[in-house]
Amino acid sequence: MTPAPPPKPPSLPRSLPPATIEDHDLEDDAGFRRLAVGLDLSGRAAELVEFDQCRFQDADLSGTTLERARFTDCEVAKTDLANLRTGRSSMLRVTLTGARLTGLQWVDGVLRDVVVSDCRADLSVFRDTTFRRVVFRDCNLARADFQNADLGGAQFVGCDLTGARFSFATMRGTRLRNCVLAGVGGITSFDGAILAGQDLIALSYTLAEGLGIQIDDSDD
Repeated sequence: MTPAPPPKPPSLPRSLPPATIEDHDLEDDAGFRRLAVGLDLSGRAAELVEFDQCRFQDADLSGTTLERARFTDCEVAKTDLANLRTGRSSMLRVTLTGARLTGLQWVDGVLRDVVVSDCRADLSVFRDTTFRRVVFRDCNLARADFQNADLGGAQFVGCDLTGARFSFATMRGTRLRNCVLAGVGGITSFDGAILAGQDLIALSYTLAEGLGIQIDDSDD
């Protein structure tokens, strides 16, 4: 099967004016356009917020709740998104690098042309979310929840997926390479996924455990 084309990177001006808390706090229908965002926006709650061509650097959105938010053509670096809760939200042409995504809840949303690299995303939740041309690279996704997600357009490269849950996910076309797959849940959802050889071997142990098969590694 021919690999999907790589995600399209965001297109941002080299220099962006800084957002200020006086003019750019989170509230319903707020719009952030062509801004450098380094604000503490933690613990907020808002609907219909739009971030367009923004560069997040050392920002804090931890513990915030966003409904029907849109992130378009954004760069997110070293930003705290831990326990951010979203519903029916989308990311389009977004890169996340070195961000903290522990406990992030991106539910019933869309990710398209997104690259997530070197991020801590353990305990994150992506239930019922659609992935199109999305790459997770060198991320900690231990115990992440992908139940009911459409992962047909997702790639996982060098990720720790220990204990991740994939029950009822659609994975035809999902690519995995050099990942840790110990204890993953929803093993039957891997129908149609594309795995590197070493990943398939690791996954076979989880499958055997789920079927109650005992593996004898002795030489006798």
